[in-house]
Amino acid sequence: MSTPLANLQIDFVSDVVCPWCAVGLNALERALEDVKGELQAELHFQPFELNPGMGPAGEDIAEHLSRKYGLTPAQLKQNQDVLAERGAAVGFAFDLDKRQRTYNSFDAHRLLHWAGLEGRERELKHALLGAYFTEGQDISAHAVLAEAAAKAGLDPAQARAVLEQGRYAEEVRQQERHYQAQGIHSVPSVIVNGRYLIQGGQPPEVFAEALRKIAAEAAG
Repeated sequence: MSTPLANLQIDFVSDVVCPWCAVGLNALERALEDVKGELQAELHFQPFELNPGMGPAGEDIAEHLSRKYGLTPAQLKQNQDVLAERGAAVGFAFDLDKRQRTYNSFDAHRLLHWAGLEGRERELKHALLGAYFTEGQDISAHAVLAEAAAKAGLDPAQARAVLEQGRYAEEVRQQERHYQAQGIHSVPSVIVNGRYLIQGGQPPEVFAEALRKIAAEAAG
């Protein structure tokens, strides 16, 4: 009789305006492909806002990164080059010259919560990351969010209703508070079985090794 595979619950805490979250998600998905047949995993997405106080107009990205992190234009360009390289390595296409502004992501998280109820959260997550980091779109705009929902296989009319009616705001706030209380203050943060934390946009092999170790411990 074969031994049943360890079943891991993975919570991917992230923001759609976080470039390392795009790298981390694609890397994690590649790792999950690598460990297929060795373990089972359920991937869930949890909200985190890098800029919860961001106004509706957003902010110029260079000014924002300079103010928040003290980055010079040369450092910003260097970071963009690193991101482009790391993204390409895991199959994510950055076009950061198109990303002129950063935006409030709360409505995107509300829509992701709804997409999770519809079984299309991962598809919408990818659509939103692509809309922002590849196409440079305003992911706080309801029209952009509805278009991303359609790309993810969701009903855009229902998406607009979710957004316009303010649905799932308290659910998202509750989840945000929960992970902040757990000490999550940077993203991406990958939490496995509610106990193990892997932080940052790690390479696929790092994720895969960590998942194997956790699965072995879970199997006891």
